Amino acid sequence: MTISISAVILAGGQAKRMGGADKGLQLLHGKPLFQHIYERLRTQVKQIFINANRNHAEYSADGLAVFADRIAGFQGPLSGILTALERSETDFVLFVPCDCPFFPQNLLEKLKSAVVFHGVSIAYAHDGEREHPTFCLMARSLKDKLADYLASGERRMLQFMRQNGAVSVDFSENKQAFTNINTLDDLTRFEKQ
Repeated sequence: MTISISAVILAGGQAKRMGGADKGLQLLHGKPLFQHIYERLRTQVKQIFINANRNHAEYSADGLAVFADRIAGFQGPLSGILTALERSETDFVLFVPCDCPFFPQNLLEKLKSAVVFHGVSIAYAHDGEREHPTFCLMARSLKDKLADYLASGERRMLQFMRQNGAVSVDFSENKQAFTNINTLDDLTRFEKQ
């Protein structure tokens, strides 16, 4: 089964735990976080976009296409996912948050295998202890269901995924890859490593 896939870096949040600083633009080893994500992603997928709700000029400086949530007011990751699905021209979209610079090099490979093997519309990462729904591969065909879900006032990712037959994919052999940088203290800690 051949499916076309694009990718979106989710950088549209408010970053409240970072004091409102734009998380994707925070520097780690001299590079913005989103750049670390992009470099890791581009070995896995050709077409990559960024979902950001501010600072578009900084995100697009390297020629990357940037788009904001269609629904205003920082409605959470599902809002960015919906906009991506609506804009996409591929069968599936791979989503990755902007604050996990060490995510697995085989992320797409394993999520795609799960989607094809199980014949489902969503696969997401699980590290053996915690679910990581923002690391997911989702079918563009779910855009209308997701629009209805958000219009009903819901924002919970896992609930939407479960309602639509999602499968979780085990990445427990690489659990540390899902370490995310939520605060400026986290950033300082990783800067020293």
